[in-house]
Amino acid sequence: MPRVPLGPPPFGDRRRRRIGLLGGSFNPAHEGHLYISLEAIKALGLHQVWWLVSPQNPLKPAGTMAPLAARLAQGQAMVEDRRIVVTDLERRLGTTRTALTLRLLARRYPGLRFVWLMGADNLGQCPRWWRWIRIFGAARVAVFDRSPYSYQALAGAAARRFAQVRTRRSSAIWFRLPPAWTYVAIRRHPASATAVRAEFSSTAG
Repeated sequence: MPRVPLGPPPFGDRRRRRIGLLGGSFNPAHEGHLYISLEAIKALGLHQVWWLVSPQNPLKPAGTMAPLAARLAQGQAMVEDRRIVVTDLERRLGTTRTALTLRLLARRYPGLRFVWLMGADNLGQCPRWWRWIRIFGAARVAVFDRSPYSYQALAGAAARRFAQVRTRRSSAIWFRLPPAWTYVAIRRHPASATAVRAEFSSTAG
């Protein structure tokens, strides 16, 4: 069974812990997910990153998705760092909408501080998401460089809408209440779920 957080992590003190949330289909999970998680831990001083494996991405056809149990198991199998936790929290919360997920997590874990992690490609797509403006009000947001989307995304509607609350120093995001977001420049990783699926299909054939 995948490891899932059932309450605030038992760190043995009363400090509010910083948790990164990486949502997505994880269809399948790949090295790029691991890479961005580890980079987020370093850049933002996170104590954990939770992978929120979505029951169903509202913007993707259901027929292209592996079963949730399979995606959870595959993600769990590849993660060795205990700071990265593979979860089915969205299934248990009964939502596939990021804005609602963040609101429900804040209620369930009032002692934790969350930051939503996304690639630059998702920042560009964000205005297509359900009640996307509420995402920035519900949690801090960290956007990670991803070629070739970064330049266009940073000039897009979401970046312009929240330009005044962008922090230039990533760690400074914790000194602001949401809405607050930062852009994290990292060495680019080539992995993507699309490429992984294509490679699997070619080798399986």
